[in-house]
Amino acid sequence: MTAAPLTISVVIPVLDDERALARCLERLAAQSVAPLEVVVVDNGSADGSADVARAAGARVVEEPVRGIPAAAAAGYDAAIGDVIARCDADSIVPTDWIERIRDAFDADPALDGLTGPGRFVDLPRAWRGIASLAYAAGTFGASGAAIANVPLWGSNMALRRTAWAAVSADVERRDASVHDDLDLTMRLGPRARLRFEPRLQVGAEGRMFHSRAAARGRVAMAMRTFRRNWAIDGSAGRRWLHRVSGRGLLEREERR
Repeated sequence: MTAAPLTISVVIPVLDDERALARCLERLAAQSVAPLEVVVVDNGSADGSADVARAAGARVVEEPVRGIPAAAAAGYDAAIGDVIARCDADSIVPTDWIERIRDAFDADPALDGLTGPGRFVDLPRAWRGIASLAYAAGTFGASGAAIANVPLWGSNMALRRTAWAAVSADVERRDASVHDDLDLTMRLGPRARLRFEPRLQVGAEGRMFHSRAAARGRVAMAMRTFRRNWAIDGSAGRRWLHRVSGRGLLEREERR
């Protein structure tokens, strides 16, 4: 008997970003493989973001607690697909984005999460490549070393719904100064099967490069997220030990 194809839910947190959201939803409507559903989490928008989502056929979930951690988690909780794909309102996804995600999880039943790079489309042309490479080095290089796994990037990622269910009670939901995607990755643990796929690329707005304050804020959020999780599970060194040897199991796995 042939297994039923995996279903994909797309989750998009949004706060006052109706123009970018409309573009994102248009791209999702043009996918070579249609998602099962698109869940837009309205985080208290004062503009027409929720109306834009409904007009495009998306399911709108209201999350009054401000911050991406709360909004993203509410979307994951609401999703019903086998795999939860996540992007942001400013993500510009290629037409085969859902297809690539589905095929990756179909090909590897043990795969917990998938992510890929971005290219910043709103920066001066001369800086786009440099900024994209610098961000990738920080996100997937430095952060990967600190957490002993492949960091999931919220603008371009997918997660098996069973993997979310295993950590949904442990992720930070209320502290808006925590990187939700980085926190999620660290709760999944160093032995989760997470993959970086270079061909799974999206366009995005380089908002962290718009000012020095924005860049400093992103770094501060990352450090806060590292410290929160290191306090729970131990240092980066302990995480690497767990990854390579299976020793020093994280509390979540010890409870299973």
